[in-house]
Amino acid sequence: MNMKAKNTVISILGSAGGVAKSLLAILNKSILDNKDPIHDTIFNDKIHLIDVKQKELEYYHNLFPNLSNKLLLHEFDLMDTMTFKKHLESTKTDIVVDLSYADTVEMLKCCNEFGVKYVNSALENTMIDENEDLYAGFPLIERIRYFEKSKKSFTNTSAIVCSGMNPGVVQWMAIELLNQYAQDSPIACYIVEQDTSFFKDKKLAKKDVIYTTWSPECFLDEAIMSYPMLIQHHTPLFLYEPVYNLEFKVNLGGNQFYGCLMPHEEVYTLCQLYDMEGGFLYKVNEHTTELIRSHLDDVDELWNHEMKVLDPLEAPLKGEDLVGVLLVFKDKERYMYNILNNDAVFSEYKTNATYFQVACGIYASLTVLLLDQIPKGVYYVDELLLTTNNHYAQYLTYYMKDFVTGENENTDGCLLNRMRKFRD
Repeated sequence: MNMKAKNTVISILGSAGGVAKSLLAILNKSILDNKDPIHDTIFNDKIHLIDVKQKELEYYHNLFPNLSNKLLLHEFDLMDTMTFKKHLESTKTDIVVDLSYADTVEMLKCCNEFGVKYVNSALENTMIDENEDLYAGFPLIERIRYFEKSKKSFTNTSAIVCSGMNPGVVQWMAIELLNQYAQDSPIACYIVEQDTSFFKDKKLAKKDVIYTTWSPECFLDEAIMSYPMLIQHHTPLFLYEPVYNLEFKVNLGGNQFYGCLMPHEEVYTLCQLYDMEGGFLYKVNEHTTELIRSHLDDVDELWNHEMKVLDPLEAPLKGEDLVGVLLVFKDKERYMYNILNNDAVFSEYKTNATYFQVACGIYASLTVLLLDQIPKGVYYVDELLLTTNNHYAQYLTYYMKDFVTGENENTDGCLLNRMRKFRD
């Protein structure tokens, strides 16, 4: 183990949420598994948990008994950056894991000031969230543009941003495939997701409730607040249609589905590095799909609906989440994906498949920052993989073990060839 003798101090922001619960479930295993890459670190460290609405200590002790003597709880609003800076200083935090809705640039400024390492799962921007009418249709690309203006200024921290499943693990899959077939130039790269997670007992579903496997508000941000985004020649392009009015064919070796085109960070970052068409094609459970499609004349009305995360601690879930990459060549397609079953994930980690996939991506980048010597600066996962020496793949596959790869002997072409108007 190449760990320093100094005990590591980790601060997790947004600790009461679903991603944090899933990451802590992994760390709850790490501490007992001496083959885990960060076993020694977790065994010797302190973990500070911060949330604006903190859970009781009992919640953490019940779910993560092996960590119970490591955890320290704090409750404050991260918009109060003075309090956050005092926390970093007084606790001598080494690394921040940001799974909150706090503004990414503000959190990075604080970490940069004190030389604290940083990892998060998505870009957050308070100004854009608070002025959603100004940015309607384009919140994600505006978040990226705002973030990119500051990204190079953080030279006193090592940070990995957008490191969940997608964005995050999918960039590793894409680069794995691109490297494997380096002699062929793909014309397109699509990030694909088919999430069939739902209640085992369908009778538990209430008719007008929006059910998702992760934050419903963030999902709706992509699904009804945004125009469909694709990238061509490194340039973001938008279709002037509601996301749920269109669907696009995906074929993964016979597993065929139609997904909706939504804006996503990894499409932007990959297609800045490679000249290929990119898009994110996403299919969620039928209940929520039908609910959105029945409100296309007035999607804003959906914000008034009750929203629920599908939590297996509240009711058993069936189905699975498939997330992967489809590379399109002139005459064929190659793909790689991970598929996780809710039953299997729940029995081991007490969370749903989607949150566990995100937590695996966070774990991989957290471990890179703890164990590998990464030059200072801020990296998206694809940049990290292409420009630094790291063991991201080794760390990722410690908990995310199964990937399916394959080839389609012909191709459905680029996005506009795959597109059809929604059909019932």
